[in-house]
Amino acid sequence: MDSEVGPLRTVLLHRPGNELKRLTPRNNDQLLFDSIPWVDRAQDEHDAFADVLTGRGVEVLRLFDSLVVALADERAHSAAAATAVDRRRLGTELADALSAYLSTVDAKGLADVLTGGMTFEELPAAEGASLVRKMHHPHDFVVDPLPNLLFTRDSSVWIGNRVAIASLAMPARARETALLDLIYAYHPRFRTAGRAYGAHSAPVEGGDVLLLAPGVIAIGVGERTTPAGAESLARSAFRDGLAHTVLAVPIAQDRATMHLDTVCTMVDRDAVVMYPAVSNTLRAYTLRPSETGVRVDGPAPFLEAAASAMGIDRLRVIDTGLDPVTAEREQWDDGNNTLALAPGVVVAYERNVETNSRLEDAGIEVLRISGSELGTGRGGPRCMSCPVSRDPL
Repeated sequence: MDSEVGPLRTVLLHRPGNELKRLTPRNNDQLLFDSIPWVDRAQDEHDAFADVLTGRGVEVLRLFDSLVVALADERAHSAAAATAVDRRRLGTELADALSAYLSTVDAKGLADVLTGGMTFEELPAAEGASLVRKMHHPHDFVVDPLPNLLFTRDSSVWIGNRVAIASLAMPARARETALLDLIYAYHPRFRTAGRAYGAHSAPVEGGDVLLLAPGVIAIGVGERTTPAGAESLARSAFRDGLAHTVLAVPIAQDRATMHLDTVCTMVDRDAVVMYPAVSNTLRAYTLRPSETGVRVDGPAPFLEAAASAMGIDRLRVIDTGLDPVTAEREQWDDGNNTLALAPGVVVAYERNVETNSRLEDAGIEVLRISGSELGTGRGGPRCMSCPVSRDPL
């Protein structure tokens, strides 16, 4: 896979499950959600999203189902159970009890715990007293749920024929990479796939990685991806022959712009939808391989650096909204976070009315989906999808 807009063939999604039912006003901030989603409606919206993709000939793989298949391997089952046990927090006795219990459940049961979490109340009692258990509320988590699994873009990204396992920065998402690592290692579909980046490297999240054109990668650097992470991924891509140019793009470190794809996504071979408040100020450092390792130039205006690296005169820019207030509202509602199914064909949230109209005025076909509940974790169609394969441009 060498672009953001080549015809999409296979994508990895995660249908919202029990992990979203664990969200409460007490924990939603810690688990990175802005409000409590109506889970049944979120599932209906996600099913409709998947139907749009399959209706356009895209193969949809389900993360949960893929995890269950991987966990059928005893080695994966053992490794997965180990990732769920935090001995420093639980203490030896309770950790041993949790480990013993997880070793007895089948692949689906373990996948349920790994994704949906487990409370102290749900953990079978160990012999003897446990101060840890007594000092926690029965509804506190022995194993934290992973509600952000919905956003499959962040935990892994395919570059060429290799997969990069992300290194997620936020504690609430740290265990996600272990699950993706197991899927790619033990699922028969992926066992032969090469790796482009390791989950134990410096923080990089897939929402910050844009494949602008064959051989050209943009990496946002901000709240979730560090400069060290961007440089490490660039060096890996150069070493594997997956890229000749990487653009490191500093972005504001706040909730509204947590990833590069919250302010900019590709909608055609030469076009992006972009938040106008940053279009003239976004900068990029240009990284290229050199005899001594990596050469770093810049910073230069992002749009100029991107067009130069892509070998085109300029990038067409379609703004989010028509005025500053609308642009800010629709950027917050993921108006820039589109998923391209082919050059000039994108999936977008229906609520971003003005941005979608501007896309259509620019010749882009917009497939609208509902996202009133899916968007409560601040993510749009691109965030909710990990493209596994695309046809070359």
